[in-house]
Amino acid sequence: MWLVIRFQNYSKSSFLSFSVALKRMLNFNVPPVKNSTGEPVWKVLIYDRFGQDIISPLLSVKELRDMGITLHLLLHSDRDSIPDVPAIYFVMPTEENIDRLCQDLRNQLYEYYYLNFISAISRSKLEDIANAALGASAVAQVAKVFDQYLNFITLEDDMFLLCNQNKELVSYRAINRPDITDTEMETVMDTIVDSLFCFFVTLGAIPIIRCSRGTAAEMVAVKLDKKLRENLRDARNSLFTGDTLGAGQFSFQRPLLVLVDRNIDLATPLHHTWTYQALVHDVLDFHLNRVVLEESSGMENSPAGARPKKKNKKSYDLTAADKFWQKHKGSPFPEVAESVQQELETYRAQEDEVKRLKSIMGLEGEDEGAISMLSDNTAKLTSAVSSLPELLEKKRLIDLHTNVATAVLEHIKTRKLDLYFEYEEKIMSKSTLDKSLLDMISDPDAGTAEDKMRLFLIYYISCVQCPSEADLEQYKKALTDAGCNLSPLNYIKQWKAFAKMASAPTTYGNSAAKSLGLFSRVMNTGSQFVMEGVKNFVLKQQETDDYRYFDPKMLRGISVMPAIVFVVGGGNYIEYQNLMDYVKGKQGKHVLYGCSELFNAAQFLKQVRI
Repeated sequence: MWLVIRFQNYSKSSFLSFSVALKRMLNFNVPPVKNSTGEPVWKVLIYDRFGQDIISPLLSVKELRDMGITLHLLLHSDRDSIPDVPAIYFVMPTEENIDRLCQDLRNQLYEYYYLNFISAISRSKLEDIANAALGASAVAQVAKVFDQYLNFITLEDDMFLLCNQNKELVSYRAINRPDITDTEMETVMDTIVDSLFCFFVTLGAIPIIRCSRGTAAEMVAVKLDKKLRENLRDARNSLFTGDTLGAGQFSFQRPLLVLVDRNIDLATPLHHTWTYQALVHDVLDFHLNRVVLEESSGMENSPAGARPKKKNKKSYDLTAADKFWQKHKGSPFPEVAESVQQELETYRAQEDEVKRLKSIMGLEGEDEGAISMLSDNTAKLTSAVSSLPELLEKKRLIDLHTNVATAVLEHIKTRKLDLYFEYEEKIMSKSTLDKSLLDMISDPDAGTAEDKMRLFLIYYISCVQCPSEADLEQYKKALTDAGCNLSPLNYIKQWKAFAKMASAPTTYGNSAAKSLGLFSRVMNTGSQFVMEGVKNFVLKQQETDDYRYFDPKMLRGISVMPAIVFVVGGGNYIEYQNLMDYVKGKQGKHVLYGCSELFNAAQFLKQVRI
């Protein structure tokens, strides 16, 4: 009895290749035939929470259905037997998952089993599956076993993160807590490296690695370099060679991976923002491209003295399929509000035109089904009606963004977030402040306790000369009176003292509208690996010695694929948008942004505590 593991890799220059990898997996690991008119093979998709998180931002329920997925179920849920249907499994090779998979084999739940592991499965666990299949006389039913190397989450065409389910394992706090043991740190680093390795296997390219010295980023670089070298050592079994790689890509297109440490810049994650996507993530429940809003069911019919009705929750997907979102996610919020209004007016004009034509034809109150039966001589009305699906989709998106923008605006108004954004920009750009920091903190009508703490931490991180003990005590009293927990300040004080001993902390200066603090110390302008002239994404010449160089292939003088900036310790949408805005318009240049976890300011504040 034997089973074969086949290793997947994909040679694509675009992030879109990752959804292609998933679609291939869902087609029994065979490339889908383009323009195929045949019915798809109906099957069941079984995933764990890790697999669910990887799939959900990339493929909608409709797309899964179009690929023949009739059911998608969690591995550990109660599942009935469907003996005449093949099942595609997409799970992590954990002990618990392998046990449940073996139980499915013994229970003969499905016709065939296509086993896809998110990360590489060990030989011992593979033998457990083989023994279970042998014991259940189900050897012939195990059709294929694949290591997919998809242990990362793609949120945008140019943005990814490592994990969501166990994100506390790779969190900023996990890496930087003072009592972490060497063994625990090794586990954290191995988890990050495994995901990054999967990322480059799927991309089908060996990266050139740069990292800052003496940081967690360097630990990741050393381990990733070693793992890549070990895989390249055996050319016959290397995941980066073979027919699946495009001709010449292995040798001549090399991505640059810049590993940076979160400690280089702690101000940006705390910064109040003014762009749509970052605001949604900051003030709403926005998770894996889905935002959840609470809406009150109202009190209209409730008797006097009755308990308020529970708030209903409604979720919206904000993905690449949403054209309005794609166009405006990086726009300043006032522009978004104006665009929503313009879209609404355009929709109403189109709707009024359809109503006018219906009135002319004497069809007031008739449904679209009746209208569609009109003869060809009503070409104008028929044309208007044929655009109804597009019109209805436009109306859905308008309603969606009206609701989301309204929820964001409510937070802006009640917390005066525009004032915080402007004030923090002035602090970080060393501009003149039109109001004292103490007045901002003490204002009971502006911001929550969390907003005030974020503001003060940005001031403390950004200041060249720390406030005197007397001034600091005054600030502490104001923060305490405002209801702030001072634990994050205690942590930042220790961090700044340590950073000052190690090297100068990040400076924030002359930032006209946005801060790129994290990237201001990443690469030197003259490097062959980075686009020319990218201010705020460069290192001064004398700082380049602080960045180590790793090339698992040891090649020189080659062209490179897009640069990949990866933040060890977590990232945020502000940095992502700033980076995308900066490279926008730079012809032929492409930068991808990745992070070990994605957090908003509230989540980051909980991590920087003593």
